[in-house]
Amino acid sequence: MAGSIGPLVAADEGFNHQIVETHASVLQADLSWTEKVCGMACARDGSLSVNFGFGKYPNRNVVDGYGGASRGVEQWTVRASRALASDPDRIDVGPLRYEVLEPLRAVRVVLEPNAVQPLAYDMVLRGSLPCTLEEREDRRTLTGYRRSADQIRYHQLGVASGWVQLEGRRIEVTPESWLMTRDHSWGLRPAVGVPATDLQPDPMDAHPPRVLAAWSPVLFTPPPGAGGSPWALMLYYLLYAGEGWRHEKSQGGVEHADGRREPVERIEPQLRFDPRNKRLIGGSFVLTMAGGGMRRFTLRVLGDTGFHLGAGLYHGFDGHYHGQWRGPLHVDGEHFADCSAPDSVARLNQFRDCLLELREEASGALGIGNCQTWVQGPWPALGLPEG
Repeated sequence: MAGSIGPLVAADEGFNHQIVETHASVLQADLSWTEKVCGMACARDGSLSVNFGFGKYPNRNVVDGYGGASRGVEQWTVRASRALASDPDRIDVGPLRYEVLEPLRAVRVVLEPNAVQPLAYDMVLRGSLPCTLEEREDRRTLTGYRRSADQIRYHQLGVASGWVQLEGRRIEVTPESWLMTRDHSWGLRPAVGVPATDLQPDPMDAHPPRVLAAWSPVLFTPPPGAGGSPWALMLYYLLYAGEGWRHEKSQGGVEHADGRREPVERIEPQLRFDPRNKRLIGGSFVLTMAGGGMRRFTLRVLGDTGFHLGAGLYHGFDGHYHGQWRGPLHVDGEHFADCSAPDSVARLNQFRDCLLELREEASGALGIGNCQTWVQGPWPALGLPEG
């Protein structure tokens, strides 16, 4: 008996096949299989950030996405979800559009004017540095029998151009005054769909006693007239720990415009958090470089601006999750007047962007970028004695 074959899609005309299947299907039937892009563009003074994300879930027949903006403690979000099969060759969904202009160099993101929130934008994000692959993220449950994460990701830093319209005011986005970070990942990831109720609880991804995670891309641009090329620092630190077990991972390094990398061997995050909402408020990263030597970078938070990714369904929001079937087309969203208020904190969860300035102590070099954090459990040294 012949095996089944997925339907033909436009991508099947290209010479990019890597498995004996059409591009409508992925190799595994796992419902958590996801392909996702996530990014942000921000004013260099930290006054405004614009965010987006798109997800494709072939085994769920779902495409979803979000577009939003953060200004101080305020946040606006538009979310959309649709059936993948209704337009399998694109990830546009509702008023949200994503277009690759130059592969690995430039993309365009659009949030069309909509009835959900007084927010729209049209921006081109162009890399100042090459796209860089991160190490494979491969985690298993503590028994070792099931993979809870198996995905790869690349990221890119650069500048943004275009416009944003917020509450009737049009804001011009220029490469001189705005920067961007973006990433693209695919594979198996946790927290896709409504959490299963018939699985053995696993502390690694469900309720680990202590967690510290920081994902931070920062762009360093030489001052006008100084000469030289932009460079970046990309750091990803992940620690899960409980009684009798520990999962710790450091990766990243210094990235140069010509593609060279100086990888890190160890990251020591000496950070401080606000105990009320676990917002990053200061600290430093101490790096042990793979090539030898140590480098210290001190951070300064650029105000309250920073998008709360919970509104983009990360870790769930109001009972909804990434990849969840919401019907042929569903669009919603909301405005938070104060994301720091206790009721907002409880609804949004703590996973958020933090716009920051990073200063290398030895050279005095200044960079601007983003740091996404998640911290759980007691960390007295970080300002969280009770978790």
